[in-house]
Amino acid sequence: MTRWIDLEGAVNVRDLGELPTRDGGLTRRGRIFRADNLQGLTPADVSLLVGELNLRHVVDLRSTAEVNLEGPGPLTRAPEVTHHHLTLFAEGGRHTDVEADSIDGDRVLPWQEREVDEELRVTGFYFGYLRDRPDAVVAALRAMALDDGAALVHCAAGKDRTGVLSALALEVAGATREAIVQDYVATGERLELILKRLRASDTYRDDLDSRPADDHRPRARYIEQFLKVLDDRFSGPMGWLRGHGWTDADDAALRARLRD
Repeated sequence: MTRWIDLEGAVNVRDLGELPTRDGGLTRRGRIFRADNLQGLTPADVSLLVGELNLRHVVDLRSTAEVNLEGPGPLTRAPEVTHHHLTLFAEGGRHTDVEADSIDGDRVLPWQEREVDEELRVTGFYFGYLRDRPDAVVAALRAMALDDGAALVHCAAGKDRTGVLSALALEVAGATREAIVQDYVATGERLELILKRLRASDTYRDDLDSRPADDHRPRARYIEQFLKVLDDRFSGPMGWLRGHGWTDADDAALRARLRD
């Protein structure tokens, strides 16, 4: 069964369900979705998401600049849907998460004192989300755990910021590391469509075109290295969350959303 949700106005939308868990089960379908920019959703898309899929919460990880430039999106006009704008303020590009175009090694990679390669650069700005806005990370996960309907988390490409939040949610739900990596790299299946769509926007075009297209591809080693950093420094993602106000009740609520 495919996890992709095919829409007319977004191309990187999928369900966090049907992924293997460490106890031999599967994560639950229809509870949490992940997506790219939602600006182009059509009335039919909104009807599918809100009516058929019971979407009730949208977690928007875009920066304030992105929201101001692109607009809040069609789902903000759906009275059934509550929006949670929780910017992570860690973009290296001028407006987006598509790729960081500069890096401050001392600030972004505090645990390393060596030349920054591509893997560490990506891991560095992923960790920057947690370092710069731990409040937003925790609040986003709490919003994803609300149980009065489905939740959707998104950014611009649905790759980096959304990828980190999805990885953390799946970790809480007990997904295997292999499954978390599988979900992360799945964005690569639709990378060309994502880039084509974002290049149509003045907001994203320059950041995208500053690097070769293949540089935007999500590679397994990026999220693996990010999770390894959390393992080494905080005894895992759960250790980081516990250190930033995540409670037993939070844990139970998010697990209940993604587990039978």
